[in-house]
Amino acid sequence: MVFAHDTEASLQAAVALVNAAEPPVTIVTVADLDAFFVRHGYTGRHDSTEAELDEVLELQPRLRELLLADRDSAAGLVNDMLAAAGAVPRLVRHPPEDWHIHAVPDDAPLATRVLVETAMAMVDVIRDDELSRLAVCADSDCEGIVLDLSRNRSRRYCSVTCSNRNAQAAHRARRADQTSMA
Repeated sequence: MVFAHDTEASLQAAVALVNAAEPPVTIVTVADLDAFFVRHGYTGRHDSTEAELDEVLELQPRLRELLLADRDSAAGLVNDMLAAAGAVPRLVRHPPEDWHIHAVPDDAPLATRVLVETAMAMVDVIRDDELSRLAVCADSDCEGIVLDLSRNRSRRYCSVTCSNRNAQAAHRARRADQTSMA
């Protein structure tokens, strides 16, 4: 594990939300947001409304900017986000998680909680100088974000789809080279 569990979970959720804007767009309906909420282990208030969906989707460009920022810019963005939300970190425990940090009340809007939890996760990334773990997908046709939590920092693609597409292209290129050499 590179970071604490809650840091990794918040980063994974933020990357999933940002990448949901890339084709094929994956968060379009309230039901999609409901699935995102459950899949990423969010707790607390969840209105399941179109208004909430719109608020969460409006975060995508801000989160993208934060996740891809250089260290100094990211620190400024984090500070601004936490101050605007009136974030006050506190330790909480709720099943199935052990002690972890929340910085806004559980009844705060979901968009606020997503933004603050991402900012809090980025505190660890910035402090540990690990921004290289966040990058744009190596697939030339994709703008998705890669979160590389591997020990050897080898992840280059945002999804299995991009990885497979590039592996197939490399295989076809090798076969074409072998054919032309024969």
